[in-house]
Amino acid sequence: LPLCFPQKLWKMLESDQFRSIWWSEGGKCVAINKDLFKVEVLGRGVHQQVFNTRHIKSVIRQLNLYGFTKVQRDIQRSASLPEFLSEEAAASAHSQILYYYNPSFNRAHPWLLGMCKRR
Repeated sequence: LPLCFPQKLWKMLESDQFRSIWWSEGGKCVAINKDLFKVEVLGRGVHQQVFNTRHIKSVIRQLNLYGFTKVQRDIQRSASLPEFLSEEAAASAHSQILYYYNPSFNRAHPWLLGMCKRR
């Protein structure tokens, strides 16, 4: 029996095999490094594919279909120019990371996984 999208996602998060996706916010959010995910997960050969797609937009569509919402990160900015520029560089790298939240997808409560239904 093939796994549904949330089950595949959970297995990836619990695996040591992937560096592009991890639990964040104490196991309440899914963090995805977009560029690394494209190479590491979506760039795999046909026999090693996790998802039946090679496009990040399709994965994001699945997240949305299963009730995940994108979480925005508020980054405070400094007034001094050197600090502001270093914060901008960090924010640029940080923008490659997507955060998604679903109340039924929580590392501390695996039994809630069954409540992640497709809309």
